Amino acid sequence: MLKEERQQTILNVVELHNRILITDIAETLDVSIDTIRRDIKELDADHKLKKVHGGAISLGFTTNSVKNNNIYKLEQKTTIAEKALTLLKDGSVIFVDGGTTCNELARLIPNDIELTCFTHSIPVAMELLTKSNVTVILIGGQVSKESQISIGANAIHNLSEIKVDYSFIGTGYVDSYYGLTEFDWDIVQVKKAIIKCSKKTVLLSISEKLNSQHRYKSCDINAINTMITELNPENELLNSFRNHDIRIL
Repeated sequence: MLKEERQQTILNVVELHNRILITDIAETLDVSIDTIRRDIKELDADHKLKKVHGGAISLGFTTNSVKNNNIYKLEQKTTIAEKALTLLKDGSVIFVDGGTTCNELARLIPNDIELTCFTHSIPVAMELLTKSNVTVILIGGQVSKESQISIGANAIHNLSEIKVDYSFIGTGYVDSYYGLTEFDWDIVQVKKAIIKCSKKTVLLSISEKLNSQHRYKSCDINAINTMITELNPENELLNSFRNHDIRIL
């Protein structure tokens, strides 16, 4: 594989899953860790991704600004967010996860709907604060510099003391057999707490993530009540998920 092809593959993976580990991509591409480390360093210098310890994250994932022009597959994520809006009702208490698709949902919430919204994501909280009828409650804890979400024992404890009508969550990887997975152990622990405090859990995921998996499991697929992708609910790519008790939008 040529260097340009290898670096494009790295960019594609980091854009899709937001973050990658050097060891994983080196194994996938069957090249040395040093080669991938050099590739990531060059891509970081070219402002195509952000190099972090042990891997890289996408620019769209790491921005400190609410207004973000580096969102991967923004049109598809907007479609997902618009579908999710149909589940919102006046007076609902909801949780909105971190990540670019959930941030798009927060951006599109109408100003005339009254909601109480919990989140552990600083970008999502900043977006929700622009909504005049939304009460925003930020779940506190250690803040991940990469994902800008609260993690750790304090966040998990705070989540154990609430019950929301809906949680809208994202995931790095989703598979009809293996369920929702991530490569970050700390994020998985918080995700488990989010699902536990929710009457219903709604997964927001672009279809490119379907049939993918990683090391640490957030939940079985049956823990999800509703799955929203940009696809038509009858699309054959969703057939394997139809075998489970999941509403597909």
